Amino acid sequence: MDAASWDERYRGGELVWKADPNRFVAEELAGLKPSGRAVDLAAGEGRNAVWLAERGWEVDAVDFSAVALEKARTLAAERDVRLHTVQADLTLWEPAEATYGLVLIAYLHLPWPQLAQVLARAADAVRSGGTLLLVGHDAANPEHGYGGPRDPGVLYSAEQVADLWRPYAEILRAGTVTRPVTGTEGDSRTALDALVRAVRR
Repeated sequence: MDAASWDERYRGGELVWKADPNRFVAEELAGLKPSGRAVDLAAGEGRNAVWLAERGWEVDAVDFSAVALEKARTLAAERDVRLHTVQADLTLWEPAEATYGLVLIAYLHLPWPQLAQVLARAADAVRSGGTLLLVGHDAANPEHGYGGPRDPGVLYSAEQVADLWRPYAEILRAGTVTRPVTGTEGDSRTALDALVRAVRR
């Protein structure tokens, strides 16, 4: 989907996603002491970015949807935190090197060659000792899980991401995690996500 398509999806008054942070983002980062600047890539309506700001991070929220970022600013104002929003196409956006203490990438799905470039720039953007965290729909999800993109060309495994980050960082965790979701019939289903956490050397 392009920026215009996402703008249309986000245009309603209600949040497309709930205001609480993603469960894995909260689990992995709740114990991480804020250390200056963080960036949330593909921030959408800002639920993770605002949560980070509430914890004391100075957060840049980057997304190509102007509508989503406006909702992120509204959510930040409601929560009484500051959020710096950046409207940009992540396949083109180039952050300054060694800028952030934390880079978060949650459910960004692009063709692998493009995503690999984004991931490499993300690693460059983290200063030594800083944290990289990625959560996304796992490549195994279409066959063994529920929901999410069905196109295998935009899905990945945790090991793919870990392999790309290993030259830059120490991999602390890389694997498939399960997430309970509600099916279209209201039944309980399970989604499979890829999760990678690393520390920049």
